[in-house]
Amino acid sequence: MNDTKAAAYARRFERVFAYIDKHLSGDLSLDRLSEVANFSKFHFHRQFSQYAGISVTRYIQLMRLRRASYRLAFEDATPIIDIALEAGFGNPESFSRAFKSTFGHTPSQFRKAPAWQPWHERYQLPPRERIEPMNVEIIDFPETAVAVLEHRGSPALVNESAKRFIDWRKRTGLSPVKTSETFGLAYDDPATTSPEAFRFDICGSVKQPVPENDQGIVNKVIPAGRCAVIRHLGSHDSIGEPAYYLYRLWLPESGEELRDFPLFFHYHNLIPDTPEHELVTDVCLPLV
Repeated sequence: MNDTKAAAYARRFERVFAYIDKHLSGDLSLDRLSEVANFSKFHFHRQFSQYAGISVTRYIQLMRLRRASYRLAFEDATPIIDIALEAGFGNPESFSRAFKSTFGHTPSQFRKAPAWQPWHERYQLPPRERIEPMNVEIIDFPETAVAVLEHRGSPALVNESAKRFIDWRKRTGLSPVKTSETFGLAYDDPATTSPEAFRFDICGSVKQPVPENDQGIVNKVIPAGRCAVIRHLGSHDSIGEPAYYLYRLWLPESGEELRDFPLFFHYHNLIPDTPEHELVTDVCLPLV
């Protein structure tokens, strides 16, 4: 299969993945998904398994349980039965069995104490190689003062730190979630850094410095300057793809030099207020 045909084949499956993301509560039958991909319904299941490394039925269940995990962790007021029904389960009991079988905890246990480390260990999907080129823009980023929660440790626990930071923002109002901008400073590559050495700053823009506090929130500044930017749409799980593209493919061909500041993410919206497939994040690589 030549590159052109391989790219066309991959695009058909990307349509399927996108359709599943957008219709987790809707019709995800094999007949419907084979229509989306324009494949024969008699062969679609095997084609999907060969391409994705997982059966389509299991993939759909994992996506639904994944969404349920975020809702359990971040939507304290939503009843578990509502989350179960939206995840495609007819009752809380079947939802609880599937959730515990997949993640090792019942929904109630996960809500009380989200175990993100084992969640990440159990929630593993084979990587899908991206064939399409990415659009890179160069922008002038303005200096931005930020309040920061410094996450240090396993990248699997970033969600735990994010929850703490969101709770602080809501409680204090010093960096309002609805009106302030949200960033993440990525000092290290999780693929090549040991978990104990991983560093990531969770940031919210502020209009004035945050006073000393017991929550460990500190003041920093994202400096003004040129940045190469790729807009990433969808799950943060695949946000590493544009970062690798910038470093491995775009930068060597661009003639640009890197500035002494880490790559950072500009989150235009966040879970749980935004469905995962509608997330918009700018991946910013600082340039001289």
